[in-house]
Amino acid sequence: MIPTKLFFTKGVGKHKEQLQSFELALRNAGIEKYNLVSVSSIFPPNCKIVSKNEGLTYLKPGQIVFVVIARNSTNEPNRLITASIGCAVPSDKEMYGYLSEHHGFGMTEEKASDYAEDLAASMLASTLGVEFNPDASYDEKKEVWKISDEIYKTTSVTQTALGEKNGLWTTVLSAAVLILD
Repeated sequence: MIPTKLFFTKGVGKHKEQLQSFELALRNAGIEKYNLVSVSSIFPPNCKIVSKNEGLTYLKPGQIVFVVIARNSTNEPNRLITASIGCAVPSDKEMYGYLSEHHGFGMTEEKASDYAEDLAASMLASTLGVEFNPDASYDEKKEVWKISDEIYKTTSVTQTALGEKNGLWTTVLSAAVLILD
């Protein structure tokens, strides 16, 4: 059982009940009708990233679907929350890559996206033996990875939201949805 395709999605939901806000975030992301099973964060060898619309065509309601998911919730008015998935794909398609989950507070979408990508790329780089300064900025590390030619690409999907002004639960999620053929 090795996934051959993967797509990214994200969503936000608001409701007086925390669980219902999560359900609404799943609906917003388009993955509410599946039995989601959270897995650790390996990007499978030879896996193809497809669009959400294409990916959804392979799934049926009620199906067990494996996901790498990041989620965060708050009922604090105006509190900025984020959920992000980072992805690092190796140049060698026969090798596995990494997905990372990040759940944060007070981070902009850009900062959370960079953080999640950096985390996934750092894990992959350490597996590949690419030496880099862990204290260097994300942009500096990205240059080292480009020069090493070991990391093909990095990407991320991030959802941010402000806590609802009247104290309703607000939930954000980002997910990498794995598809088995």
